[in-house]
Amino acid sequence: MNSAVALPLETTELSFRAAGDSLVRRTLLPSGVRVLTEAVPGARSATIGYWVAVGSRDESGPHGTSAGSYGSTHFLEHLLFKGTPTRTALDLAVAFDEVGGEHNALTAKEYTCYYAKVQDRDLGMAVDVLADMFTSSTLDPVEFENERGVILEELGMAGDDPADVAGERLFESVFGDHPLGRPIGGNPDTIRAATRDAVHEHYRANYRPQDLVVTAAGAVDHDALVARLQDGLTAGGWDLGVAGSPVPRRVGVPTSYSRAAALNLTHRPNEQVNLFLGMPGFAAGNDRRHTLSVLNAIFGAGMSSRLFQEVRERRGLAYSVYSFGAGYSDAGMFAMYAGCTPGKAGEVAKILRGELERLAEHGVTDVELRRASGQLGGASALALEDSDTRMSRLGRAELTLGEFTDLDEGLRRIAAVTAEDVAALAADLAAGPLSIAAVGAVGAEVFDGVADPSGPVVEESAGVAPAAAAARAGEAHA
Repeated sequence: MNSAVALPLETTELSFRAAGDSLVRRTLLPSGVRVLTEAVPGARSATIGYWVAVGSRDESGPHGTSAGSYGSTHFLEHLLFKGTPTRTALDLAVAFDEVGGEHNALTAKEYTCYYAKVQDRDLGMAVDVLADMFTSSTLDPVEFENERGVILEELGMAGDDPADVAGERLFESVFGDHPLGRPIGGNPDTIRAATRDAVHEHYRANYRPQDLVVTAAGAVDHDALVARLQDGLTAGGWDLGVAGSPVPRRVGVPTSYSRAAALNLTHRPNEQVNLFLGMPGFAAGNDRRHTLSVLNAIFGAGMSSRLFQEVRERRGLAYSVYSFGAGYSDAGMFAMYAGCTPGKAGEVAKILRGELERLAEHGVTDVELRRASGQLGGASALALEDSDTRMSRLGRAELTLGEFTDLDEGLRRIAAVTAEDVAALAADLAAGPLSIAAVGAVGAEVFDGVADPSGPVVEESAGVAPAAAAARAGEAHA
């Protein structure tokens, strides 16, 4: 490969060699099912994923529509492991445990994926079991109620983690009323209110041939996998003879949204304050995404990054400090994180914001650029030793980007980023509306001089919902 390979939705067959001599193939079945594989020389295991481009942002409301009620996507992810007409929940678990395999699922804001990793000889079994789960889940009413309790426990566990809470508050603050600001798993109220009918409606409306993308990487024979997959889906009751077109990809036109909070505080008597500073970024497919990768490597990813060196090494103010970018089809966010004692929260927040402004004003050095290029290249190469990463790369390429980029092309794009590109991006990020989300024993006055004094403030005490606290304060909140 010398450049990215486009993945047109109407193309029935694609085949090309990628870096490391792996063979990438893509087949569009007449029913609209898409199958992508990457055969890796010398691999003895394979990872396979069944994807749908439906996530938490697609949920439409408490009463349920084609995308279900709030929390339905996460609820359904749990339920597909609870049995089919031919396999009990225990059968599904035993199928993978008895061969030493792994299987799980994940719900994200824009997609859901059910995946498994097995030895090469067990890939056919994984195809069959996942196909059965995907097409034929019974959504048993008793299991539905049992899993409601499990999900509430999961949410309770996350609610006890101050870093998780602070992260959710950051998304709420930056994205406001936009669906990207909602928690992926729903919240206790929405999970308690969810009905089997709404989740079943979500299942039937979004788990169809035209929605399904299957990706596999490692020791995989493309033709054999396609044949086995068609048998599995047919056994599950799908009529693959009915012609269909893949669902369109999400439109990548930047969306509009308004900040819900300049400062979002959750008061808890913790030993540390979990602190996020965030601002709007850009979509996953934006041309500047490689510049963002370089900026993030220099700014807050790794022990040699500016944030790590300034906050932890020089000043000893935090143990954990980093930055990250989150990109979606039509929007994104850039954020910084630190965990510190309450008495240091204001100072740390000033440093985080100040370091981004310094990067925007003074730019980066050639040494930092070379170091970032080496870091990103090495990390990418090491990650691709794992078939999980390659399987996920195929899924993102098909669902979100519409193109496949291998390691060599990715490194070429990283190498093309200049110091001027990084400084310009830093300036754009620093100029965006800043949101601060903090969980711990701090008051709003701690962030004077960092938080926007004219922006809305949301405060929550332990056990009080943010919306209720905001209402008391007379502030609008998503």
